[in-house]
Formats: sequence, structure tokens, C-alpha cells
Amino acid sequence: MSVECVNLLGLTRPQLEDWVLGQGGKAFRARQLWSWMYKRGATQFDAMTDLAKDFRAQLSATAQIRLPEIVTRQDAADGTIKWMLKADDAQAFEMVYIPEEGRATLCISSQVGCAMDCSFCSTAQQGFNRNLTTAEIVGQVLLAQQELGFQPGENRLISNVVLMGMGEPLANFRNVVPAMRILLDELGLDFSRRRLTLSTSGLVPQIYKLAEESNVALAVSLHAPDDELRNQLVPINRLHPIRELLDACWHYIDEQNGRSVTFEYVMLEGVNDSPAQARALARLLKGHPAKVNLIPFNPFPGTQYRRSKPAAILAFLDQVLKGGVMATIRKTRGDDIDAACGQLAGRVIDRTTVRLGSRRIGVVTQNRVAVGS
Repeated sequence: MSVECVNLLGLTRPQLEDWVLGQGGKAFRARQLWSWMYKRGATQFDAMTDLAKDFRAQLSATAQIRLPEIVTRQDAADGTIKWMLKADDAQAFEMVYIPEEGRATLCISSQVGCAMDCSFCSTAQQGFNRNLTTAEIVGQVLLAQQELGFQPGENRLISNVVLMGMGEPLANFRNVVPAMRILLDELGLDFSRRRLTLSTSGLVPQIYKLAEESNVALAVSLHAPDDELRNQLVPINRLHPIRELLDACWHYIDEQNGRSVTFEYVMLEGVNDSPAQARALARLLKGHPAKVNLIPFNPFPGTQYRRSKPAAILAFLDQVLKGGVMATIRKTRGDDIDAACGQLAGRVIDRTTVRLGSRRIGVVTQNRVAVGS
């Protein structure tokens, strides 16, 4: 396959129609292609039997449908599956499938590594290499369906998609937004906007921009009830403090007629898990369309943090609920294969300025990265 061939997975439906017209084809051919890719999961043009043979031959010469390549697969005892996917000969990123009663969630990545430097997250400790393309983002969903044995005409095996894997989605805005449009397209994968969630550490200008260009569920990594602590845990807070972030969140809900913003709050023993901090969090969010998702911390090699005790998490939950804010505790899944929230590491060789401005060099060791100054 020529390296000049365009990967059709990277095109929204209007872009695909324009591309087909540019190849001398007709608009209805684009709709046929779209259906084959997203309704039937086809990756070979020869399989598209209702396309004319000469058009299929032309497609084979000028285009491809290329999914990410699997490096490794790990299956957890609870049914969670983690795939490491190839970005290039040195880099890799991860996605995770989480089956539960009544739903099945696919957690996908938007970047190779992450530059946000959140101190409790394994991904953030890997440094940053590059953004994933639109095709690489969408391709994760199609690849997972293929791996899970999806057959055309059957019920979809993935009910929810969350951009909560490696990377900060809003730092890759120009590739993430088209990918979400493809996932939402009613003639394609047709995910409900409430079943497609974007999680951000708090890039305020991009939240305002997102309100103009997309309509999906929004999750925000909060993790602290005050700026002093959040500056330490989530360094982007130094640029966009909590009040500014919350104003952007309420604007997003107003513009999109959404139900609520989910605020993710990782539970760190002795750091952010006191009853007083729970009450402060409730005061911050009370009266607004908000719900809190308490996440037991998932350890990774070299971390300074410990998971809050179960009793402390329950006491924290009780205080938030008494404060008039909806809250739940996220069940830990896939931690025996490092697939739980905050544990994704992938394989990142860092060649860029990362961690909000400090330059680091990454050294690959056993599919992880030791980061030194």
C-alpha cells in the first residue's frame, strides 16, 4: 500500500463526500463507503460488493481503511481488556474495554503520552510525544469492535465511549472534534451524545470552543476543592483556576442544554480526602448541574500517593451528599493489568517540551518510561 494513500477513517462524512467527488465519483458512493466502514466494519474495498469493480480498484490505488496495530493485549480477571497500540516503531498508546452489567465502556486515548503533568497519573509521568490523528482515534473504536467479534446486524458491543485514556483531549482539539463527529454521526457509529464523554483536566478556552462545535458529555478532572491544592495536583490550574474553570463548565451546559458536568475526584490518602475538604467541595458545586465521581487512587511504580481508606472514601461521599451534591464511587476495574483509571502508561519516548514547560527526557524500560530531569 502506497504511503500516499489517504486513510478514509480520518474523514468526516462531508469530507468523505468531497474526497469521493474529487476522485470523479458520485456523492452516493461516499454514503455507501461510509456504511461499509461504520455499519459493517469493513476494512477491505474488495468486500464492498455493491460498489462498481472499477471504483473499488480506484479506491485500492488511492485510499485505505487502516486501523491501529495491536502491540499487546492483556485480559484482567474481571473481564477488562487492555490493548497497547502502535503509534510508530517506538511509540505506543493504550485503550481499555470495561464490560459491566447493562453497559460496556471503551476508554480511548487522544495523545501519545500527556503534557498536563497531573502528579497522581501514570500517563502524565511518561511525558508527551504527539497527538493522535483523527483516524487513530476513530480507529480505536472500530478495532475494539473487531477484536470483540462484532458482526453486522448484531447489537453493538460497545455502549459508551470515553476519551479518558492517554492524553488531554482538548489539547488535540482539531483531531478530537472531527473524531467525535464521526462517532456521533447517525448514519455511522451513531453514539448518543450522552454516551460519548470527553474528559479534560481543565483547558478553559477550549471548553468554550467545544461548546460551539460539539455536544457530548463533559467530565472534568477536579481532584481538589481549592486552588492551592489543585495547583499541586493538576498544574494547569495555575493557568485556569477553579472559579474560571467552573464558569466555563456552566457555560458549556447552558449552551448544549446538557444535564450535568461530571467532576472526577481521585481519592488520595491524607491529601484531599478529609471531611472538611468534602464539605468545601459540596459548597463549590451546590446549586449547579454537577455530579461528583469519587475515584479510589490506583497506584503505579514510583508514585508518592496512597489510596484513601474505604472508610474515608465513604465518609467523604456522605459529606458531599449531605452538602446537596450528587456523588458516586467509581468501582476499580482492571487494576491487575494496570488498566484502571490513572494507570495507562503505553510506551512513550519523549522528544518534546512537556509538563507545562519543563524539558524532560524519557528512557523506555519494560514498556514504561523512567522520566528524569
